[in-house]
Amino acid sequence: MLRSLNENILSNLLYYITKENNSPESLRKILNSHSEVQFVSLAGVDLGGQDTDERIPIDLFIEDIEQFLESGIQTDGSSVYLPGIATLNDAKVMIIPDKDVNWYVDYNFDNVNPGDSKPVGTLRIPCFLIHGNRNVGSRSILKNAISNLKSEVLNVLSKNDHTLEEIGVGSFDEINELVLTSATELEFWVNTPDDIIDEEQLSISQNLKEQYWKRTQGVVRTAMEKSIWLMGLYGFEPEMGHKEVGGVRHSIGVDREGHFMEQLEIDWKYSTALQAADNELFIKNLITDVFNVYGLEVTFNAKPIEGVAGSGEHTHIGVAAKLKSGRFVNLFSPKDMKSEYMTSIAYGSLMGILKNYEVINPFVTASNDALNRLKPGFEAPVCVVTSLGKSKDEPSRNRSILIGLIKDFENPLATRFELRAPNPHSNTYLLLAACYQAMVDGMNAVFAQKRSMKELEDELSKKYGEEGFYLETFREYRSEEDVFEYYSDEERSKLFGNPPRTVLENIKSCKSSIDKKEVLLKNDIFTEDTVNSYRATILQRWINELMGRIIPRNMEIVRECKKIPVTDDISDLDVVMWNKINGMRWFLMKDSMDKSSMFTRIKNALESKDYNLASDLQIEMTSKMSELKKLYSVYKKNQF
Repeated sequence: MLRSLNENILSNLLYYITKENNSPESLRKILNSHSEVQFVSLAGVDLGGQDTDERIPIDLFIEDIEQFLESGIQTDGSSVYLPGIATLNDAKVMIIPDKDVNWYVDYNFDNVNPGDSKPVGTLRIPCFLIHGNRNVGSRSILKNAISNLKSEVLNVLSKNDHTLEEIGVGSFDEINELVLTSATELEFWVNTPDDIIDEEQLSISQNLKEQYWKRTQGVVRTAMEKSIWLMGLYGFEPEMGHKEVGGVRHSIGVDREGHFMEQLEIDWKYSTALQAADNELFIKNLITDVFNVYGLEVTFNAKPIEGVAGSGEHTHIGVAAKLKSGRFVNLFSPKDMKSEYMTSIAYGSLMGILKNYEVINPFVTASNDALNRLKPGFEAPVCVVTSLGKSKDEPSRNRSILIGLIKDFENPLATRFELRAPNPHSNTYLLLAACYQAMVDGMNAVFAQKRSMKELEDELSKKYGEEGFYLETFREYRSEEDVFEYYSDEERSKLFGNPPRTVLENIKSCKSSIDKKEVLLKNDIFTEDTVNSYRATILQRWINELMGRIIPRNMEIVRECKKIPVTDDISDLDVVMWNKINGMRWFLMKDSMDKSSMFTRIKNALESKDYNLASDLQIEMTSKMSELKKLYSVYKKNQF
């Protein structure tokens, strides 16, 4: 167990192998000197974001290491979900190691070797998925998108001398390579098993700001500190761990030491784009394992509790050039940080993301849970809008927008975009790939027009009805105001567009926004097959969630809304409220000979593949369930 393991033992385990040390000779030397690593797992990531995990004995791997590195392993397709690609009659998928990223050792702290008291480790090797000589997995798509963006940026820099002046580089020949960087911020909820969720107390605690950045206590504190310590050993360079806004106070139970329900955040240093996505996947598993060792459950759901802050995973996007001198230059930072908001490349990139967000969003927000988080009032974005800052010498910290420009005047290398919509279950590989494709589209439009910095600022700041050279006429894209408070619902919808209300509405944009979908398909980064396979993956997940989780959970809530036994203290208000509540219960759940309930109608629509109807009914069901819970809460409070 992690609790009882000697820290000297833990400090001397093998935690990672850098890409510089993954030759057969180096691997044999490293693995033969670390007997705690007893297995290898080749980890490919399908389009749904699920990674493969298997156990290959380390002796077998070392014996035939050249073959493993070159050819990987084969699966019949059942271990990955690629609908429309890996079919029953053509299911062969190859899992091929990626030798250009770091590899990490996954330790089973419940399985300790009695001989040396070391936990058993599995070397996880990030991999590509190959089907019919085509790269079809999430990692392959991101890798190709990275190459495409780098190529397009270098082309822009080589043909537009003013872009070099903007970033303070004398000539194109000074550039050695481009580096795309990314980082995520991981929020999650933790609680002791079987805690009863008191939504009202959680909401009150949130409004009173009792938890945000407060001191952690007890076993939660220990688990967070141990997680951060281990992340340091893995080389992830953790930067901070703290309480987030959600949670209730630590309390001591009658029959146990204590119970907890808290929201936490742990951050770590940025990395190159593909490595950052790999790191995030590994760190989520590491945090889960550590907290489980301490008897705590972790959920990375975007909105685990209605009416309380959800968990986001803000994703940071940066582009830099490494010069032949070894110096790094941020391509988003102007030479004079206070005279301009950003560079021409940055303007084009940001406008590309904003204009094409309808086809990016399906990769960002792909579940019912994720959409539940994106509600006004919880610092989660609902509008496709950006903020640059109220003036060029005042960086923006507007937390109500979709994507913002982050600047530090003392550190030009820190300039980046922060996309605030992702959640811990977003597929970081695909959302970054989609953003990169959109950035290429925006950059090409900007440099084809030869626009000045003032014209680019005016384009991004255009008003509704003004015609732009790239952005849509009847939309606005920039606001320095709190978009939740400054605009009415009608104004937000008019200026920034209507956000999708269901998973179906979101993924339909991949099919209906034909021009914008072409942005994804440019240079075969995404293909029709991969886009359709992703849509099919998310559609099936939506159907299964509705049928197997959401409706059954709502049925339990309806059953729990019971009439309070009649007493002499009943009032006329009690009678009126119960009649209203019971009417809603019947509407939602009770079938009759001539009329189907809401739940049955949704099931019938899904079974008959009338997904548009099911989506509309889901919106109505969600509204009715929220109203029912509020009414029943008021009804109970009126009882002695």
